[in-house]
This record gives sequence, C-alpha cells and structure tokens, in this order.
Amino acid sequence: MKNRKSPYDCLIVGAGLFGSVCARELTDAGKKVLVVEKRSHIGGNVYTEKRCGIHVHRYGPHIFHTNDEEVWNYVRRFAGFNAFINRPLANCRGELYSLPFSMHTFRSLWGVTKPEEARAEIDRQRAAVRGEPQDLEEQAIALVGRDCYEKLIRGYTEKQWGRACSDLPASIIRRIPVRFTWNDNYYDALYQGIPIGGYTAMVEKLLHGIDVRTDTDYDVHRGELDPLAEKILYTGPIDAFYDYRCGCLEYRSETFETEYLDRPDYQGNAVVHYTEREIPWTRITEHKWFTFGRDDAGKEIPGTIITREYSREWKRGEEAFYPVRDAKNKALLSRYRALAEKETKVVFGGRLGEYRYLDMDQSIASALACVKNLFRR
Repeated sequence: MKNRKSPYDCLIVGAGLFGSVCARELTDAGKKVLVVEKRSHIGGNVYTEKRCGIHVHRYGPHIFHTNDEEVWNYVRRFAGFNAFINRPLANCRGELYSLPFSMHTFRSLWGVTKPEEARAEIDRQRAAVRGEPQDLEEQAIALVGRDCYEKLIRGYTEKQWGRACSDLPASIIRRIPVRFTWNDNYYDALYQGIPIGGYTAMVEKLLHGIDVRTDTDYDVHRGELDPLAEKILYTGPIDAFYDYRCGCLEYRSETFETEYLDRPDYQGNAVVHYTEREIPWTRITEHKWFTFGRDDAGKEIPGTIITREYSREWKRGEEAFYPVRDAKNKALLSRYRALAEKETKVVFGGRLGEYRYLDMDQSIASALACVKNLFRR
C-alpha cells in the first residue's frame, strides 16, 4: 500500500460493521479509503432506524456482547452503551419459558428447584442417545433432554433452517447456552449492551470523514471502481465476486414485518421466540425494550413497534443472512478460497466474504486483524 498511483489506497466493498472498522483503521493510519455499499444505508445488518422515538433494528435484534476487553474498549470509542441484558423468552402454545436453558426453564418444565434434580431428569431423557451425537436432534437431546427439544428447539429450528433437525449438523446447536443456575442472562459475557443512540449513529462515527457511496453495487460497477484503488477489501459474498463460477453457496434469508401499535407495550420483553411449527414466524422483537421503553431524552415512549421475523430459503440477488455450512457448502467454499488465495489485489473478509456466522465482537476483532495483515503485506 505504498507509492499510490490510484486515487485511493483501498476500496472497501460493504459498509457493514466489518468494512466500517477496516475503513476507520486504515484512515487513521493515513490511508485514503473509499467505501461503497449497495444498500441505501450504512451499517449492514446492524442498521437501526429511528421511528416514533424508537430505534428499530431493521434486520433483527442485535445485542452487543463480548468477553474481549480490547474489542469492548474499541467499540466504546464510537458509542456509549446502556446496561441492557438479553433475557429472551420462548412461547410454546401460550406457555412462556426462559431462555437460555437454565433453572428457570427446568422449573417451568418439570417443577424442579435444584440443579441435581434438573441434571437427573436430563440424564434420564438423553439415555436413548448413545455415542457421539450425529445430528442436531441427537445433540439437542444430549444437551437438555427430549422435553426441551420437543417444546423449545424442534419447531423453532426447523422453521429457521427449513430442514428436519435430523438432517442438520450437530454443530448448530452447540452454541446454545445451558446452565444449571438461576442466571437468565442469555450471554455469558463480561460486557453487554445496546449503543446509546442506536447502531447507525455508531457506524456513522466509524465512517466520519471517509468517502462513502451508498446505492452502489460493486458487482455492477466493478469496471469503473477497481481502478480507483491499489487494494480492494471485499466483504460481499465470495461466490458473487467470482460470478458463481463454481456454484452458489447456500444461505437462509429473512423476511421482516414491522408495525407500529398505539399502545404502551405488546409483549413486555425485547425478544420472544415462537417454538411451535404451526406459527409461521420464528420470533417477535419489541424494539422499545432495548432502551427500557424510553427515548434518547429519557422520556417514556407511549406507543410501541414490533417486528415479526420469518425464515425462508435464499435466492440469488436477495439478502443473505445465515450461511448453511453443511458438508456440501464447505466443499464449495474450499474451491472459492483456493481462488481467493491467488488474488494479489483483493482481500476477502466479513460474514459473507468468509462465509461464516460472526457475532459483532468477532466481526470487529476480525476486521482489526485484517487491517494488521494488510500492513504486513
């Protein structure tokens, strides 16, 4: 990135969290950066829009959480955070259960009040699973027993992934927290909260003073954009960069239905999962509770906004949300990575560029590492 002949040192494709952090770090290091974004807004999937005093999470709920002190200190340069704790609920046929799986959940299911009682019941129910779990169903039963699986996991998971649990890899369910305490904080993280003023304001500060072009699809304008920079950091889908020459990587997509309600509350909680298969949506988010029902001035918000979230199959040209990292897609990804390793001008990063699910703190840590690697090169 020396002896620059082009107008910019680096072209960053995508104004999501990963691309915005990279843009900030490169700019602070004295590099000239251009960010292009195909959507009409910055922030990627963490984008929030303010409506009726409420910061609406346009692409589903995002709660920042991390155990990485370096990442926590970094992100607080661009936003203050409130003390929101994520305590989602699961609704199964009108009955509410605490998530994550904890003593609150086990008491509601079985009436137990002691950890050893909960462990004994789970041991009894998972006796049918012998050896290493081979799929998500067996893994779930091994973790929390058949009752939890049938009521709180099976329907939700099959809606989310569009496949039977017995056809899904066991690795998907291993991220779900299970604890034998009365702690109902979903994340076992030292630091947690929501940016005061919303995620969009945080990303705006990350991109302050940097050239940004929204409504600019790199895949359409590649011929005119590529000559503008010495290096390209691409955070879009890696298979799209290569015009799907090896085939399409698979994703799950989402549909969001958002509505304003002229009432003080709808469900009394930020996130409620709907676990029965017959209900088409996977969860409902009531956005005002991310800020404890108050606006930026600290005043109580009289109305409320909810979003119903539906999972569906992804098609080319649509927004890709969750990579389907099964054996077939991992094999296809390895072919694209082999192509990427031959690139001298282009670096791939972020959730889509790497084809893997990233929590927000992981995305920031990955971006910081990516910039360091650019300078090493």
